[in-house]
Amino acid sequence: MVKLLVGHKGSGKTKNMVDLANSRIDEAHGSVVFINKNHRLMYDLKYKIRVVCMEEYEHITNSDEYIGFLYGIISSDHDIETIFIDSILKHADINVQDIPPFLDRLENLSKKYDIEFFVSLSADKDELGDAIKKFGIIN
Repeated sequence: MVKLLVGHKGSGKTKNMVDLANSRIDEAHGSVVFINKNHRLMYDLKYKIRVVCMEEYEHITNSDEYIGFLYGIISSDHDIETIFIDSILKHADINVQDIPPFLDRLENLSKKYDIEFFVSLSADKDELGDAIKKFGIIN
């Protein structure tokens, strides 16, 4: 399942994701991964959460490479239950037009590997169009 946190910059999406991740790790039987642009949130997340900072992977430049990167994360840990992706539009030059097919691919990953994805998007729901309506949106 893919769930979205959508809103403009400064609307509290990252704080909500951090709170969700911290609450998930308390009840998780497997691993929780939090992908962020930089190391800024490292100390806000509980120590059991695997934090991945995209600054360290600057050669990932598009959504195809990002999906391949996710496959690598999943293949390295078969116990992943949840992956949080904070501010996807700030990673790998992914833009609003890339979001619908990217989310469809995440949904396929979710079904295949039984992983729940939480993705935050700094955009207006109208800007993203109808393609996001099939995904759960968290306010």
